[in-house]
Amino acid sequence: MLDIAVIEDPQAAEASLDPIRAALLAELRVPASAAALAARVGLPRQKVNYHLKSLERHGLVELVQERRKGNVTERVMAAVAQSFVISPAASPLVAPDPELSRDALSARWMLALAARLVRDVGALVRGAAAAKKPLATFAIDGEVTFATAADRAAFARELGLAVAALATKYDGGSVPGGRRHRIVVALHPTITAQAPAAGSIAASTAGAQAGRNQGE
Repeated sequence: MLDIAVIEDPQAAEASLDPIRAALLAELRVPASAAALAARVGLPRQKVNYHLKSLERHGLVELVQERRKGNVTERVMAAVAQSFVISPAASPLVAPDPELSRDALSARWMLALAARLVRDVGALVRGAAAAKKPLATFAIDGEVTFATAADRAAFARELGLAVAALATKYDGGSVPGGRRHRIVVALHPTITAQAPAAGSIAASTAGAQAGRNQGE
């Protein structure tokens, strides 16, 4: 099972966003049969089977074992990854394009860069997996506390200069055999994520149905 999988197919993305199917994907981090899964989430086995077939058809779950139980062959399924992210490639007509408005101080430009990062790295991961080759990437994640807005501005300025200097130092230009790499550096305020309230699948689907009834 992968740590994370990137969803690029629009229909697979739609399937993963369905409240019941998303809940089943979360449960299938631990492999289970339809009967065991139905008991775990409190839904009829037939309904679970219906949703599992859709998830399997879109490559989000996979068969890990078949076992006989009396006269029945029980299929044990598992999610293909611990978690999923939907690539902008799943909806290319409305995907953000960072080349349309380059503004280092724009939060929306940062979002466009992040979207392109998900799209490109997702494609690279898929290609590397298909070729059975390693993918060379590097990322840094950290936090810093600024005493003043002026300190933050000075940090951003020095960071930009440092990255530009490194890029100039190591840029091989048109050296034969060289491969271009993209650099993305972002700085934004830290937020405290609020965990979603725990609830049953039934409650989630009821909320979704209420939204549809209200035309959301």
